[in-house]
Amino acid sequence: MAIIELRGITRHYVMGDITVRALRGIDLTIEKGEFAAVMGPSGSGKSTLMNILGCLDKPTSGSYTIDTLDIGEAEMDDFADIRNSSIGFVFQGFNLLSRTSALENVELPLFYNRTKEIEDPVEKARAALEKVGLGDRLDHIPSQLSGGQQQRVAIARALVNDPVFLLADEPTGNLDTETTLEIMVLFQELNEAGITILMVTHEPEVACFARRNITLRDGRIVSDVPVQDRGRAADTLGSWRQDHSNLYIEQGA
Repeated sequence: MAIIELRGITRHYVMGDITVRALRGIDLTIEKGEFAAVMGPSGSGKSTLMNILGCLDKPTSGSYTIDTLDIGEAEMDDFADIRNSSIGFVFQGFNLLSRTSALENVELPLFYNRTKEIEDPVEKARAALEKVGLGDRLDHIPSQLSGGQQQRVAIARALVNDPVFLLADEPTGNLDTETTLEIMVLFQELNEAGITILMVTHEPEVACFARRNITLRDGRIVSDVPVQDRGRAADTLGSWRQDHSNLYIEQGA
């Protein structure tokens, strides 16, 4: 069953006399239960594609549906409800409230969900934290948690509204190699439990943890292939991070 369908998606930006064609006709289908990684060099269009997938922007032309919901027919005012009910966001920077406990951070999206009534928000948030292995850190604020634990809280927050899919934007960009491995294994476990994940990353070795790799260049999909050897992803990640340690440090990981 397809839960994401893009057909002929373009996105053009007019800057004075210049028209920047960020996306040039994207066709993409993501089936329920997939784990796909989107890659591409700077300027390839992957950030623009993520913004459209996340209902943060509207395409210039083309159609986009989420679980049969036609996003093209929605008004921008409806996008907040669509994001909160259908999409779970995981960001590079965690975006947690610093003076708020892990449990309260995860509860927050439930209070903004106008599409369904939540009988027991505390219990639902607790269950989401237990799902990511933080059932014993409910009352900890972010400064009392490691980077990996903070990202787990962010993942629990993304899961708490039972979204159609998770949209992860460079989710390991601020993490060291060991913690990156932990988070990617968690994503694999969540995916094996039936959660659909779409991840944007600039690291091919992180993308190897997904089941499918989609590569963009100049606003077009130039490659869409299954990952052949996911079993070697951990070893490949360690080797790549070691070989690129100076670059990785400069990027603030």
